[in-house]
Parts: sequence; C-alpha cells; structure tokens
Amino acid sequence: MKLIDDLIEANSANTAPVKDVRVGVGWTCAHGKYGGVSKTYGIPVVHGNYTQDMGNLTDKTTLELAEYSRSWNLVEASIGVAAINSMIKPKGKTNINAQDLIMEEGKNKKITMVGKFPKIDEIRAVAKELWVLECDPTLLNPKKGIITESAAEYVFPGSDIIVITGSTLINKSLERYLELARHEDAYTILLGPSTSMSEVLFDYGADMLAGVEIIDPETILQKISQSGGMINTKVCKGEIKFRVMEK
Repeated sequence: MKLIDDLIEANSANTAPVKDVRVGVGWTCAHGKYGGVSKTYGIPVVHGNYTQDMGNLTDKTTLELAEYSRSWNLVEASIGVAAINSMIKPKGKTNINAQDLIMEEGKNKKITMVGKFPKIDEIRAVAKELWVLECDPTLLNPKKGIITESAAEYVFPGSDIIVITGSTLINKSLERYLELARHEDAYTILLGPSTSMSEVLFDYGADMLAGVEIIDPETILQKISQSGGMINTKVCKGEIKFRVMEK
C-alpha cells in the first residue's frame, strides 16, 4: 500500500481534530482542517461487520482516521480516504469540467475509463473506441463496451486517454491501474469527488487530477447523511468547486 503510505505522509502536517464524519448511502465525508469526501464502498454492510471505534470517530485526529484507508472493510476504507482528502487543500483551476475536456481531446481516439461516469454516451459518440471497466456487476453491458474491471490488462494497451475514478483508492486498485497506465503512451486522468488532489499522484503516473474542493463542509455533511445522490454543483451549489490540476 505504498501509494496510501505516501499520500498520508505527504499530507500529515495538515492533521486536525475530527469535527465530524458521516457515512451516507452514496458518499462519505470527513471534516477536519478541510472537508474531504469519498465514495461509500461496502454497502450493504454485512451483519456484524462494524466500523472500528464506531461512535467515537470524532475523538480521533484526521491522521489517525486516515489509517482506516488501509482497511479491507470498505466502509472503513471509505472513511479513511475521506480523512486523507480532509488533509488536502485542493489547488488548480476552477470552473473546468474534465468530462468536457475528455470529449474534446478524445475525438477519434481510444479511451479507456475505469468507472462508469456520466456522459458515457456522449464520449462514446466522439471516440474511435471506448471501453468502460466496472466493478459493479449490475452495470456491465458488453455490447456497449462496459466490461469487468479485471479486463484492464486487455483494454489498456493502445489507449490514448485513460480515465480512472478516484474511488479506486478505496478498494486498493488505483496503484495497479496507474502502474498499467504507465506502460502506455496515454494521458491519464484521475476523476471524481473521491480524487485525492495531491501531487503525490503525479509521481505515480497521473497527468491530471480532477476532483472537488469542499467549500461548505457542514452542509455537505448534512446532505450526505440525508441522501445518496451524486455530488455535483447542481445539488451542492456554492458548496463545492470542481478543481483540475495538471502535471
């Protein structure tokens, strides 16, 4: 778990008392020095698979909570990645939609995406070839190029653009995907609210980080605990900013 080690070490100076933690159906949020979010994995929870120190997470620091990112209990790992992100002050350009950039730069090119993002149909319409790798078996549709995540070694080769959801840090697959991407002459983008906006990821082969900055953590915490939809500027207007950093 060297990538997790490096992310925690690089941002440990920003540790702070945990003000609040919420695990929602779709998203998890930790509020420390900053607000940090991650996709909620591990739902539904297996009976008896309780989160370590459940009920006492606000007695910890975000650095202590970041250690949960190593857990194979994916609810705990979601909390840990949100805690890592709460120690990062996102930098980079604002008001840029990375998916629009992908459509613009991906015309007549081979694009491989890890994670089924919005605008898949629009991207498919402009790309020469599009493959989407998914861990959720209910979303698989081989006729539309949505295939199992285990196919990365088969479809990464020859890609011009590789897009990886930042939530793969939670299930420990991000390091593998970045290593595979480094063998290709492809522009590699980490995308989504779970993305850790840390320059450490450039050392692992990412060319662009496209994530979010939490402007109003208290409101995001409340919304996450009340529903499970997508985190975007429509439902979180004025509460988040999209950020894009390039290598």
